Amino acid sequence: MRKFSSYGPVDKDLHYYVPRKELVASAWQQLRGEPPSKGGHYITVWAPRQRGKTWVMREVLWTLQKDPYLDVLKLNLEHLKMTDDVDVVINDIAKRIIESLALDIAPPEHLNQFYDVFKRGVLQRPLVLIMDEFDALTPDAINGIASVFRNIYIQRQDQADRPSEARDYLLHGVALIGVRSVLGIENQRGSPFNVQRSLHIPNLTADEVNQMYHWYIRESGQEVAQDVIDRVYYETQGQPGLVSWFGELLTETYNESPDRPITMPQFERVYSLALNVLPNNNILNVISKARQEPYRSLVLQFFQTGKKTNFRYDEPHLNHLYMNGVIDWELAENGEYYVKFPCPFVQKRLFNYFAFDLYSDVGRLYKPFEDLSDTITERTLNVKNLLRRYQAYLHQNRRWLWHDVPRRKTDLRPFEAVYHFNLYMYLYRFLERRKAQVVPEFPTGNGKIDLLIRYAGRLYGIEVKSFVDDYEYKLALQQAARYGRQLNLPEITLAVFVEDIDEANRARYEVPHHDPQTGVVVIPVFIAINENPVNEE
Repeated sequence: MRKFSSYGPVDKDLHYYVPRKELVASAWQQLRGEPPSKGGHYITVWAPRQRGKTWVMREVLWTLQKDPYLDVLKLNLEHLKMTDDVDVVINDIAKRIIESLALDIAPPEHLNQFYDVFKRGVLQRPLVLIMDEFDALTPDAINGIASVFRNIYIQRQDQADRPSEARDYLLHGVALIGVRSVLGIENQRGSPFNVQRSLHIPNLTADEVNQMYHWYIRESGQEVAQDVIDRVYYETQGQPGLVSWFGELLTETYNESPDRPITMPQFERVYSLALNVLPNNNILNVISKARQEPYRSLVLQFFQTGKKTNFRYDEPHLNHLYMNGVIDWELAENGEYYVKFPCPFVQKRLFNYFAFDLYSDVGRLYKPFEDLSDTITERTLNVKNLLRRYQAYLHQNRRWLWHDVPRRKTDLRPFEAVYHFNLYMYLYRFLERRKAQVVPEFPTGNGKIDLLIRYAGRLYGIEVKSFVDDYEYKLALQQAARYGRQLNLPEITLAVFVEDIDEANRARYEVPHHDPQTGVVVIPVFIAINENPVNEE
């Protein structure tokens, strides 16, 4: 029986997979050419990590190998990523081409001799060359190889009156596979490979994720509840590596009762393990990229709940984060493209990492003999009073809480996310001994955060915002009400961070909002940050 596999390209005989026929056909058609006698295209195949680039191009390889008109080779370049000498890289690549095709030519010693490998007479048939991990090479090697390919392509186009096999060079088609679109972004002199077409590998669709899991159901006989499949898609947004990882965890690693259906309780257990305990190379790579400057400051900025960040592919830092799976983009109603996190699971892993990194120790939350009955009892939780206690905690500890936190370059204020991390960790530590669960949720992927508290058999919701102005505040009340309705809650709390607030404005704004459209009551609580007591002793 097949298995889910999240480690490298899947094997169609052993693993569950999605055929992705349209992508394979598109790449095959571009490399082969229409008709082949006119020559193929030179293309880049790109996407963030673990999207299935290598698997798609392996399918293309096997299809092209059936074509008697062409020779086709696929080379992996990962082992050359630490090689600085361009001539050594060229020699290694040329040797493998020569050996694979049994060519009668000595391997080139220098870049300017690389052309000779692709001459008619050396090659006996038009060649399609697929190079995986191309952008693992050093910039000089990429630019050198891409320049050779560009010159060959242009010379072949100058001879377009001849069939492909009669031109001076027989490099019929090229596919360069990588996470970037061939380094035009980072090359200060511009991309030397501006003749290529681009093939982007997207995430799996909801239907494709459904197909994979229903294939497992048919083959194993074990039912997987539809809400589990839907949740897998929601949490991963179809990222192939994560979809298969959750499939592996659900159907193998933690599938203790294969004779019973996999339902939401099993998913919640697996999800908690994936979020807090289990290592995953894809996620570890995302975190490693996000925690390093200058990217760390950008990622913290994306957690803000108000202003969005415009997405621009040609901005190097955004490009780096996008290609490494830290961020994605979304098209808004106003026609603008904005940065978002790629999926809720990645956003939660990043949120947890930064929250625990900054505030693994939140200090003393209350005095040893303090009466907490106004806030929590054996059966009840008063969220408004809990946030009031948090406000007092901030004022008592603000000197050290904001002492060494990441700050914006513009005004040296802490990033908005810092306050959210601290609130989450305060609630987490306050409630953990009471066996309560505090879960951050990110329903939009672009900074909006909700905190769900499960305690004594009840669910409590807190939507977190920063105060901008009266207009935004009224919108926040409506959004919180709609979210409360989604959770089937009659009441939800809106926690609003603000620089400072006087008693008059607190009395004006901290009024329960009875939303007429949803019937939900929103309880607003303002949290004054007041983080810079310069003149205090």
